[in-house]
Amino acid sequence: MALDLRLEVAMADAGSDAATWLDPARYWPVLTEATRHLDAPVGALHLGALRHNAQDMVRRAAGTPIRIASKSVRVRGVVEALLEQPGYHGVLAYTLAEALWLADTVDDIVVGYPTAERGGIRRLGSDPDLASRVTLMVDSPQQLDLIDDVLPPGRREELRVCLELDASWAAPVLGHLGVRRSPVHDPADAGALAAYIERRPGFRLVGMMSYEAQIAGVVNRPAGRPIDGAVNRWMQSRSMPELVERRARAVAAVREHADLEFVNGGGTGSLEVTAADASITEIAAGSGLFGGHLFDGYEHFTPAPAAAFALDVVRSPSRDHVTILGGGWVASGPPAADRLPRIVWPLGLTMLGRESAGEVQTPVTGRAVRDLHAGDRVWFRHTKSGELSEHLNEFAVVDGDAVVDTVPTYRGEGKAFL
Repeated sequence: MALDLRLEVAMADAGSDAATWLDPARYWPVLTEATRHLDAPVGALHLGALRHNAQDMVRRAAGTPIRIASKSVRVRGVVEALLEQPGYHGVLAYTLAEALWLADTVDDIVVGYPTAERGGIRRLGSDPDLASRVTLMVDSPQQLDLIDDVLPPGRREELRVCLELDASWAAPVLGHLGVRRSPVHDPADAGALAAYIERRPGFRLVGMMSYEAQIAGVVNRPAGRPIDGAVNRWMQSRSMPELVERRARAVAAVREHADLEFVNGGGTGSLEVTAADASITEIAAGSGLFGGHLFDGYEHFTPAPAAAFALDVVRSPSRDHVTILGGGWVASGPPAADRLPRIVWPLGLTMLGRESAGEVQTPVTGRAVRDLHAGDRVWFRHTKSGELSEHLNEFAVVDGDAVVDTVPTYRGEGKAFL
């Protein structure tokens, strides 16, 4: 389907905010009624909330284009609809196979991680159209060697590559903060690798990327954890200035050897501060579109819960418990309570510490239990965003108080890339 986002609708209603969708008593019963005719598990995508989130991200990016991080969406119809909207340009894919699939309709795709997909490399290097649309991520000569082993220069198209700069911060006392991605940390190392790439036949360095995960992906106002929030805000207020200065020097060093088309950085949680970095030409973001509950913990923005899922109550093992079929849709990252899906409706339900969210069943307790019966719906929000699509074949698209269409996930289109 051609998903109609019409961001001008959200722009025209700029006086409203996510509170329109944050009142449980107004929001979740509407989704329940709209999707009552559908069998669980039900994935709902609220068009108004999605429009709000998409427009709010554009506002926060302050004119810097947003490259859609497809890992956090995994719904081709949503990705393509966003690319039709002002403020969005290009895709940051998570695998080469995904990028090659999206390249049927998307003409600017950067693979966000290095690849060892030999079949994909062979296909990319053998097709001039794909080679013009897809950019590979590199941070080491080893990755170039792997590509040449599959198809050496002279037997393939020239391949576009992007150099990744490590954005982590070596904090006093706390040590390494961020994610362990690229080994290229210093501007001198970035310049040396750029010079090396330019000497290698068959490659063209067209971009740079750095992902400040310790800023974009770490909440700074976690509910019920004021000390953690204070530490995170302290860390972010010092990490970002260090990165801005270092990244500027690294970009300058790389530009001595390559004419860069783009410099990518940031994420949903850092749109404002990354947009203020003069060395950045685009920001990768995606999680804020669907608004997983992890992103409730930021002080400077509040996404609407645009995507959610509903499961059925199927039994009552005691007077104080009901059991829901399914529920164990646990997010990636350090195993902790904040990786679990969150029950959002009916209010007053909690999981059991000894069972929690189960693959097949999730028993719950709380004041709402005695009003629930077999067949009643319970709504959950997933921690992040894209992982929700791995459990669903499609989303029911809700506009107002009715399902107006459905849109398949990657899974629903028969794709499971990672």
